[in-house]
Amino acid sequence: MHKYGLHGKLTAKNGQGDELAQILLEAAKLVSTAKGCLIYMISKDEANPESVWITEAWESELDHDNSLSVPGVRELIGKAMPILDGAPQKGQELKILGGLGVD
Repeated sequence: MHKYGLHGKLTAKNGQGDELAQILLEAAKLVSTAKGCLIYMISKDEANPESVWITEAWESELDHDNSLSVPGVRELIGKAMPILDGAPQKGQELKILGGLGVD
């Protein structure tokens, strides 16, 4: 069975990129306790200060889906939605083959 990965970008409204990044960093702390979470990495694009990248690795797609039920995660989603510049776009879904940190 292959591990499950996601890689995507969220873009905040003008001037709210740092706030979005902080919300996602809070989410990272919460989901790091979820079953099957291997990586939940938040990154900023220095060329676009309103964009925040999320890279996730999970033991399975089901573990990822279940992470939405971790207490506090839905509340953070509710905080992030109003500051997004448009609807979130579906990220890249990845079949993880292996590598450092996920083997």
